[in-house]
Amino acid sequence: MKLPKRICCIGAGYVGGPTMAMIAAKCPDIRVDVVDINEDRIGAWNSDELPVFEPGLQEIVEGSRGTNLFFSTEVEERVAEADIIFVAVGTPTKTYGMGAGRAADLCYIESAARMIAKVSKGPKIIVEKSTIPVRTAEALNAILGANSEHGKFQVLSNPEFLAEGTAVTDLQNPDRILIGGEKTEAGDAAVETLVNVYNQWIPRERILTTNLWSSELSKLVANAFLAQRISSINSISALCETTGADVDEVARAIGMDSRIGPKFLKASVGFGGSCFQKDILNLVYLCEHFGLPEVAAYWDSVIKMNDWQKSRFAEKIVKTLFNTVNGKRIAIWGFAFKKDTNDTRESASIYVCKDLLLEGAQIALYDPRVPEASIHADLKYAGVPAEVIEKQLTICSSCEEAAEHSHGVAVMTEWDEFCDTDFDRVLENMYKPAFLFDGRNLLDHAALEEKGFSVYAIGKG
Repeated sequence: MKLPKRICCIGAGYVGGPTMAMIAAKCPDIRVDVVDINEDRIGAWNSDELPVFEPGLQEIVEGSRGTNLFFSTEVEERVAEADIIFVAVGTPTKTYGMGAGRAADLCYIESAARMIAKVSKGPKIIVEKSTIPVRTAEALNAILGANSEHGKFQVLSNPEFLAEGTAVTDLQNPDRILIGGEKTEAGDAAVETLVNVYNQWIPRERILTTNLWSSELSKLVANAFLAQRISSINSISALCETTGADVDEVARAIGMDSRIGPKFLKASVGFGGSCFQKDILNLVYLCEHFGLPEVAAYWDSVIKMNDWQKSRFAEKIVKTLFNTVNGKRIAIWGFAFKKDTNDTRESASIYVCKDLLLEGAQIALYDPRVPEASIHADLKYAGVPAEVIEKQLTICSSCEEAAEHSHGVAVMTEWDEFCDTDFDRVLENMYKPAFLFDGRNLLDHAALEEKGFSVYAIGKG
């Protein structure tokens, strides 16, 4: 079983860093380099305070760092030396030009490909790890072939299916590893080389091989299907509130149907993260591009339902607080899009905070992992004026502090520590009636109502 000697990953973000750390841990005979032009990010990977928070990741990194795992800004040098090059750079949704708001922006992918072509000599395997549109491999092949005199390349698709908060577990014991390559002799050989790397700790039967296009599309479709389930149950949560049904009971009942299953039927204030919305928008753009407007509209409705759920939650807070939050202190518990991560991309909390700030609320916010600078940057990017953030946002060091002298508490992230809060103290220090809005259905609502809280929960009649 032949293994490569050196692997390099371009991009030290949420995908590249953890994935390469696991490969280094499981393949001690392979040197793994993670490179990025962001000096601060690389510095953090080489410190005791990693830029990505995932339970167990610090230990995995420290077990291999300096031995066969290295983080550096020496991008071209490490790429030139590598046998396999993973491309894990950002592919944000375009904000300009054709496809703005839906298509993926591939400028970083193209830049990486041109750099690889410039420094490469001899055969190299290029692995798409970023979430990219279907047929990006074709573009990569064209750029690499046109810009390299001495390199010979095979492009593979190896999409990530990590769930933030459980990335280490997902990497150690994944449902499947998907590898797509060209159906040629050289393409098959490249696929088997990457298969051999993963096969060091993952059973061969869980490593799926396909053609390039199937692999690229499978990533988008998997995330679209998962997001669709969340939007579907969230649409039913509104009906449950109106009819007196309980969305958790409905989800449990339909989840016991083996054809449906229980996963991703948890109603909430809305899904976030780097993948779901971006991938669905990409899928919408593809459908429009290939002349399938009805299919595009269907998937676009999943995004619209998610946006509506977030605005509905903010509207419920305003209406419950006697139709105005102007000048009122609202405690926001959680800013990350889910627990056990410091990632805030597309977090529902951003948009609920935005709506409340623009209504004049004073926001007291606590999140155990998200730094203040990220919170300010996200709110500014969402369209909240800097002067509003400065005057109306307070960052707190605990959920109890955030709740002091507040008119309402909104639970936006399902951090475990929120369940252990001293709710007697919270109630004592809040204005009455003390409203609690549970956007994650995390807390014991009956117990809180018995204490004296007025509780609003998603999908509870």
